[in-house]
Amino acid sequence: MNNKILGVAIAGGVTAVIIAIVLLWIVPQSQPLITPPPIQPAISHNIKLGLVIMPPTQTPTLAEIQSAYQQAASTGIGRSNVYLTWPNIEPKEGQYNWKTSDILMGLNREQNLNVTLYFSVINDRVLGPFPDWMGKPQIDQKLQDETVQTLDAIISRYYIVDHVIIGGDVDGYFRDHPNDIPDYAKFFDGVYSKLKAKHPDVKFGNWFSLNSILNQYQTDIVGKLNQGDFVAYSYYPIDSTGYESQSPEEEGKNLQKMIDFADGKKIALVEVGWSTAKSINGTKDDQVKFMKTIFDFYRKNNSQFEFLTWYRQYDRPVETCYNSLNTSPVGFGNDIVLNNTATLLCNMGLIDVDKNLKPAWIELKNQIQLSPNS
Repeated sequence: MNNKILGVAIAGGVTAVIIAIVLLWIVPQSQPLITPPPIQPAISHNIKLGLVIMPPTQTPTLAEIQSAYQQAASTGIGRSNVYLTWPNIEPKEGQYNWKTSDILMGLNREQNLNVTLYFSVINDRVLGPFPDWMGKPQIDQKLQDETVQTLDAIISRYYIVDHVIIGGDVDGYFRDHPNDIPDYAKFFDGVYSKLKAKHPDVKFGNWFSLNSILNQYQTDIVGKLNQGDFVAYSYYPIDSTGYESQSPEEEGKNLQKMIDFADGKKIALVEVGWSTAKSINGTKDDQVKFMKTIFDFYRKNNSQFEFLTWYRQYDRPVETCYNSLNTSPVGFGNDIVLNNTATLLCNMGLIDVDKNLKPAWIELKNQIQLSPNS
């Protein structure tokens, strides 16, 4: 059977830490859908624990994507991240392209996974990206109304979306544009109030890079934008040049700061992980140690967490991350940071590109079993 081919690209704004966004789209639309999988034994899924699911190849088939979802769900996770950008979901005003999102949401539904939706009104140091028909939006009432309309369409279509992140790594953008913080706070409140009224069971929040705000001494930013229902963080512990320079145990000491900065709001780890790349001081043993540290903190503070999602399932060839970063609208200070960031991202998987399991894959299963399912 000929499977549909999906193209995969990583895009996003970057500072010392990057949001890696996976975008999938169908190339040959007319080809048949994949055969439904055989019935699997029932698995208990922990709705608060997730994994970023992606195969290692740049252009996986639908069958490969489905296999990755089946494998991920076998660990006992109960959610995954879906990254949607506005240009892909609404290429023309009021005309939505559901082809890719229907496949992704269908795969999550098939595996009984809830979805954390990332919708990029802000992507690190970039406002947007936005569809061409929007021109160059400002953070104002018009953008608020358009965001509400599009997010309402998405949430109404996919009942498995229970958490929505409107701005990702917003600390990066507001480090460059501090005067825009009041406008964004007003924008977020307006979007939140309108969507919450229609979708009361869906929770909304902003996403901050814990590593970046610590490296950039920007710890006050969370208190200014801890809006909505929860405060989300990513955490890839590296120094300003992209090296894993401290031990997992030492980096684990920063975790309490997530709760402190959130000032009473629940927290989430939307992306957390440790690279095994030797060139930036990564090891497989340290990946396991960091995972144990993260989950131990999670269990001790379970009532404070909305969810925890590990980044990520598979490694990818380093050149795929390098090429994507090199075409990013956000530049790098030098080639060392660019190379280290590409190496970091493409080696954060729990399974390598040859589909060999790293020790942390087994550890993930153990940690999920040890964690309360509530």
